[in-house]
Amino acid sequence: MTDADALPESFEHIDESTETLVEETELPRRLKDRIYGAIEENEGATREEIEDIVKAVVSRYEDTRVDALDPVGTVSAQSIGEPGTQLTMNTFHFAGVAEIDVTQGLPRLIELVDARKTPDTPTMTVHLEEEYATDRDKAREVVWQIEATKILALGNVSTNVADMQVTIDLNEDTLQKRWPTYDDVGEVAGEIQETIESELKVATKRKGTKIAFGPEQPSYRELLQLVEELREVVFKGIEEISRVVIRKEEVDDGDEEFVLYTEGSAFGDVLEIEGVDVTRSTCNNIHEINEELGIEAARETIINETHDTLAEQGLDDVNVRHLMLVADIMTNRGTIESIGRHGISGSKDSVLARAAFEVTVNHLLDAAIHGEVDDLDGVIENVIVGKPVSIGTGDVDLRMGAGGAANSADD
Repeated sequence: MTDADALPESFEHIDESTETLVEETELPRRLKDRIYGAIEENEGATREEIEDIVKAVVSRYEDTRVDALDPVGTVSAQSIGEPGTQLTMNTFHFAGVAEIDVTQGLPRLIELVDARKTPDTPTMTVHLEEEYATDRDKAREVVWQIEATKILALGNVSTNVADMQVTIDLNEDTLQKRWPTYDDVGEVAGEIQETIESELKVATKRKGTKIAFGPEQPSYRELLQLVEELREVVFKGIEEISRVVIRKEEVDDGDEEFVLYTEGSAFGDVLEIEGVDVTRSTCNNIHEINEELGIEAARETIINETHDTLAEQGLDDVNVRHLMLVADIMTNRGTIESIGRHGISGSKDSVLARAAFEVTVNHLLDAAIHGEVDDLDGVIENVIVGKPVSIGTGDVDLRMGAGGAANSADD
């Protein structure tokens, strides 16, 4: 809800005076909506009760706001860094899916703050639409469009050295299962034959579901090379996704639906597949999220992934606002930047702050050559030179005029 004028129509227990009382506060929209929701859930409230609710929410909201000159960056760093020392170096199973492992613990946290282009174990969580989410056969159709189908999954491959020939005996049941929209497996075999000719640049022969081919000139080495290349050809699905696991899970409203978990990631390609719910599907590659959904979605993913990584090891008591601050810093320029010397820490205005992080001599030498000046505005550089840090009381100067003091004495 964003339009306050629509509130009386939306809630039958919210009158004009209640709306005026709530809307006059400086609370954010989400808190105002929660006040309306609480009143509606209790089927109304007296004027005195409503005033008490609003006063309590406003008081709590103001108490949680950051005071001026608070060192939020330092507090956030400590808040995340201390639990980070308790993270393990292990890789754990993902969300109860025993068949798929993803990087967790400290390695995953490092991946996120380093903004690595590709995670060590890329994965996607793919939600499905309507009938695809409730019908296993329909869900399987989506699986076969996502999972990379290679030749060893379709039949047997044999090599005849004497005849210099590779023979593929396709399994008809497998072809019918993976190409459910085709009535004739011969058509599927024909498509597979065309793909082999196109990818391997060889002439093939087909009889029913058997396909044979070989090198142009008799050569044992070329024969083996053709077999190796054949094993890597993708006949259906997405090359980057080696496996898809389908699970039935309970959703918020108590119903159950099928959810797909992938080993490998190609987020943009998956979103284009019929039956995929683009509003709920996600992946653990923040750069793919940024490319397909934009920088705000990437920011949300950084927050969620860091929170889930900490929560998976029982460290979910880190305040989410500290994680939000990290995500804001990484994304506030419209692109994803790492925290390290190739990103945010290496691009600070302060020479001493840059030098304190990594490659100290290089930073100081470059600054000297270019005549850079350090204004000593931040925390690190003031600590280095032994000056009061310009945060909290360190950023406040108290001055008293001599004339004012004399007048006070006379009084």
